[in-house]
Amino acid sequence: MIFSTYQFVLIFLPITFCGYFLLQHFKYQTLAKIWLVLASFYFYAQGSPDFFPFFLGSVVGNYLVGNALSKLQGQEHRIERGLLFAAGILANVGLLGYYKYTDFFIKNVNFIAGTHIPLQHIILPIGISFFTFQLIAFLVDSFRGETKNYDIIDYLLFITFFPQLIVGPIIHHAEIVPQFEDKKNHRLNFDNVALGIFIFSIGCFKKMMLADPLTTDAQGFFNNVNNHLPFIQSWFHSIEYTVSYYFDLSGYADMAIGLGRMFGFEFKKNFDVPYISKSITEFWRRWHISLSSWFREYVYIPLGGNHVTISRNIVNLLIVWMLTGMWHGAAWNFIVWGIYYGVVLVLEKYVWGAIVDRWPSVLQHIYALVLVLVGWVFFFSPSLGAALRYLFAMVGGGAGFASKEVFFVILTHWLFYLLAVIGSTTLGSRMLRAILNVSENHTVRIVITLVVFFGMLAISVAYLIADTYNPFLYFNF
Repeated sequence: MIFSTYQFVLIFLPITFCGYFLLQHFKYQTLAKIWLVLASFYFYAQGSPDFFPFFLGSVVGNYLVGNALSKLQGQEHRIERGLLFAAGILANVGLLGYYKYTDFFIKNVNFIAGTHIPLQHIILPIGISFFTFQLIAFLVDSFRGETKNYDIIDYLLFITFFPQLIVGPIIHHAEIVPQFEDKKNHRLNFDNVALGIFIFSIGCFKKMMLADPLTTDAQGFFNNVNNHLPFIQSWFHSIEYTVSYYFDLSGYADMAIGLGRMFGFEFKKNFDVPYISKSITEFWRRWHISLSSWFREYVYIPLGGNHVTISRNIVNLLIVWMLTGMWHGAAWNFIVWGIYYGVVLVLEKYVWGAIVDRWPSVLQHIYALVLVLVGWVFFFSPSLGAALRYLFAMVGGGAGFASKEVFFVILTHWLFYLLAVIGSTTLGSRMLRAILNVSENHTVRIVITLVVFFGMLAISVAYLIADTYNPFLYFNF
């Protein structure tokens, strides 16, 4: 089950919402949380029924290890804690590695050694990359003594809460668990519900009306790239995919944030208009913020962060970004994508960053966008070879300058592309606020807000009913 289906919007969500607040109304707070946990279990099982026992076992196992680490404080338990912590981390990393990287490892062994070890064709459990990172963070914080001896229900709700379970954002226990105990969240708050539905509708609109059409048009060119791709067409489809990916991920994040707010819980912003960035450093402060924060807190800082020599800091950055690439996918193009950003960030920090800062603002934006577009080519391509062929076309190594097809598409869909560009910048939010606040009359403003809100909701639901399967791109990772 995913958010962008009518089964979720019209059946699962209303039942879960009504059940939760009815139990809260009658002061059954524990039962209300159990209801959300069970609903989240059902949500996950519908999407990945074969792996639900694995998921449940992993979640419960990490709870037991985390609680044991919290109790084993003091120097007298130092060795026990260290061994238990290492075992917990290795178990999580090992399971993620088995499901995600076994065939990648076999392919490379076969290539290097000339062997013929058969591939295992292991199916990746949905959401394993996301919930495993939350479990690892919980174990690390337990080892540091930063977690409490959480109630099992609070812990299960923190890990499994359905808005963020499959594609994030990666939430931190210190941010969300206290909200479960906050009494103001035990009551139905119509302001929260209205705001949550509004944010959810914006996310759904991004997904259905902007991300899906752009992805459909661009995906074929990345999957079937050859040496006959014209120069203009290569850049055009790269821009298409770049914008569609933003709307896909930020749309999902908006839906997750909106769903959380409907239930009274606040998730932090996961995307902050990244394509207005003036550098790659700024871009990664704005893009998938929860993932970047996780790698900074649990990998980069433990490696020494900035408090080391320049050479060691460079190594730390490259390690973090190689791991980031590997986390996204078991293929060399993802690893190269990660290393690419690691190298660019090192160069910005130690070589040309100060020079770029002195450029006019427009040139800084162009600089950042070009590097981002190049990076996404590695990410979107089905293989490293395909990525290199596509990049070759982008520097004029394809079939000529342009084709009639691309100009026809631009001329016939120019308004759609304009809306996509506006929506991926601050101009979109400013225009929306201007429309909602066009009149000083309170009644008129309410009417305009309702028209905009219900318009987006109606269009999105209509598309949900017409197209029942529209998976998010991050389901592939």
